[in-house]
Amino acid sequence: MPPERNFLGLDGAQAELGNSSAVVIPVPYEATTSWGGGTRNGPDAILDASQFIELYDPEWDGEPSAHGVHTLPQVELTRESSTTAMEELEAEYGRILDRIDGRFPVLLGGEHSISAPAIRAQAARCDGRLSILQLDAHADLRDGYQGAPWSHAAFAYRTLDVADFVQIGLRGVSSEEVEVIRSRDGVTAIWAHEMPDDDRWMDRALAALSDPVYLTVDVDYFDPSLVPSTGTPEPGGPGWYETLRFLRRVFGEREVVGCDVVELAPVPGLHAPDFLVAKLIYKILGYRFEGGG
Repeated sequence: MPPERNFLGLDGAQAELGNSSAVVIPVPYEATTSWGGGTRNGPDAILDASQFIELYDPEWDGEPSAHGVHTLPQVELTRESSTTAMEELEAEYGRILDRIDGRFPVLLGGEHSISAPAIRAQAARCDGRLSILQLDAHADLRDGYQGAPWSHAAFAYRTLDVADFVQIGLRGVSSEEVEVIRSRDGVTAIWAHEMPDDDRWMDRALAALSDPVYLTVDVDYFDPSLVPSTGTPEPGGPGWYETLRFLRRVFGEREVVGCDVVELAPVPGLHAPDFLVAKLIYKILGYRFEGGG
């Protein structure tokens, strides 16, 4: 893969798998989006925007990129059915986990359905139950949606048998999903309207998270003034710095084994949301390798 298609534009030793602490996995899959489309273009937009990130970060007075980031070729999935596609991805993601040998995987979507196979593959490789930290405007706890059992709106429901959830920033949720949240052990919801008052919600979220943790970020978590480029933007979302404060604590206090960032639907000529998402991933890598706390 040429340097311009590598995350951050890294080349040479910093982009080689053997010298990298993180591996980026683009999955431009889109089949079940229910309103605005375009998530298939998300991985390319993130990679393109990442070329313009300044690698020095004053939070650590250094360059987290020095830990190395290897970018894999895109994972192409069948369009035969969403069920078959998710089976393919679970198998492929498992093979990638075996090949990267403990390096930190970052999945780039694509729609949120791709998180379910990654979660199931991660859960199969850990003792006990996996904790999922979900930053999202929506709970995605429907038992299928619009005829697709593996819909982007159902990824969390499809993994309740292997994982517990802490969902942050919720504000667009159906009655059936509220019933799941209330009736099931292992689902903790932090509603967006609870977050502006103070940071005590962070303590509640961390108390509900046990090791190991898998982080999934649907970019509609953010207020649409920051990220309008997504299929179902919901008003009233969290901002940039409160999110970073929380992620700093998560990576400082918990063992995070992988993450994905999904649902960016880039708008031609509107580059700021693409850059924000790429920068968020770079900050996540910084917290993972330079430290949180």
